[in-house]
Amino acid sequence: MPTFDLRHLKHAFGRAAPSYEAAAALQKEVESRLLESLDYLDGRVPQVVLDIGAGPGRASAAMKKRWPKAQVVALDLALPMLRQAKKKSAWWRPFRRVCADAAALPLADASVDLIFSSLCLQWVDDLPATLAGFRRVLKPGGLLLFSTFGPRTLGELREAFAAADQVPHVSPFAHIQQVGDALIQAGFRDPVLDQDRFTLTYPDLPALMRELRAIGATNALAGRRRTLTGKARFARAAAAYEPLRRDGALPSTWEVIYAQAWGPAPGAPRREAGADIAAVPLSAIPIRRKPG
Repeated sequence: MPTFDLRHLKHAFGRAAPSYEAAAALQKEVESRLLESLDYLDGRVPQVVLDIGAGPGRASAAMKKRWPKAQVVALDLALPMLRQAKKKSAWWRPFRRVCADAAALPLADASVDLIFSSLCLQWVDDLPATLAGFRRVLKPGGLLLFSTFGPRTLGELREAFAAADQVPHVSPFAHIQQVGDALIQAGFRDPVLDQDRFTLTYPDLPALMRELRAIGATNALAGRRRTLTGKARFARAAAAYEPLRRDGALPSTWEVIYAQAWGPAPGAPRREAGADIAAVPLSAIPIRRKPG
């Protein structure tokens, strides 16, 4: 059974498209920090840039401004997000918009110089397989930059709802070691990982839930309860959260993992079931033919 309900994700982020930018202060900060890592290109100018989980297109526009001659592609699962992104795609600096799933990229092999993805990969079911897809479209020597949430994210909310309901209300998030292992398994070269922790505060639980809804981060677990949470359960969760109140506000932890890696040389092996699997193009395999 998949971890996430893809239809629910599309709907939630589509519904959040008009409110996203006003509510996504943390997401903007993480995106800005990830954009600073573009300096690792050492002055190289990419020809094709892919922004996966582009949302309203803020990073896509920033990269198009940085490299006006590059082809920048903003890819997102939610079409309404891409309609918001169109507002940032000025006629003198346009970028392309593609509605697609990060786990099934509709791009040719070795066609992208830079993959940028900020706070998208926490929504994929199979991180190693998704990163293998990233490797497929990234050119040898191309740069992969992404951020994702770590397991401490929304820990207070997770525990509060666990005290009120047996059904999970908060998504699972990969540990930094799992992210590193997934990069190595996919065959990326020289991975570097870092992490930040942010603490946001809210006057009460409804305020936190309103913000999550405004950015599309609602409960998208495939095994979620399909009925409304209910006033009684919500009240029990709020009561369980209340002892954490400090200086008149409730804290909410957000752990962010940053990753950087490089596309390997052609034919470099990837890890699969503990073994190295090498990919060799058919044209490179000599064929002996018997004389007719």
